[in-house]
Amino acid sequence: MPRLNPVNAENASAETKELLNHVQTKLGMTPNIMRTMANSAAVLQAYLGFGEALAKGSLSAKLREQIALTVAEVNECGYCLAAHSAIGQAVGLSNEVILDSRRGTSVNNKDKVALQFAKALVDNRGIVDDSGIAKLRDAGYSDGEIAEIVANVTHNIFTNYFNHVAETAIDFPHVEELANNQ
Repeated sequence: MPRLNPVNAENASAETKELLNHVQTKLGMTPNIMRTMANSAAVLQAYLGFGEALAKGSLSAKLREQIALTVAEVNECGYCLAAHSAIGQAVGLSNEVILDSRRGTSVNNKDKVALQFAKALVDNRGIVDDSGIAKLRDAGYSDGEIAEIVANVTHNIFTNYFNHVAETAIDFPHVEELANNQ
C-alpha cells in the first residue's frame, strides 16, 4: 500500500496537470512514480527536467538504462528494477544484458567499467579513489562522460529513495530477485 498517494490529473492544480499531461503525451502512460511525485509540482518538474537534460547528453539510452539497473539493484528498489527492465527492453537491451546490468557488469568492457564505477559510487556514497577515475579514462570516457555517469547515478538514487519512502505501487511487469548464482 503506497504511503504517498498518486495524484489524479483531473484533480490537480493547473501546473501539476500540465506536467502530468506532458508525461502522458510523451510516454503514452503516466507511471505511478510520476503521479506520486506530482504531490509536489516542484519535485516532478525537477525529476523530469533532470532526466530530459541527461537524455541530451553523450551517454546512450542503453547505457543510461544499464546504470539505472545497476543503481536500482544496489539500492533494492523494486519499482525501478521493474521500470528500467521494461524501458531497457524498449531501448534494445536483451534479457541477458539487463541481468548483467543489475549485477553491475557487462560483456562490453567499456560498459562494464562504467557500471562498476556506478556501483562503487552507490556503495561508497560518492567517495571514489583515483583508480576508479583512471579506469574510466582508460576505457575511453571523457571528463564530460564521467560527469554524466555521476549525474545518472544520482538521478537514479533520487528515484530509488523516493520509491522507498512513498512505497510506490509497481505498474510495470514484475522482475524476480537475483539469485546468488545468477
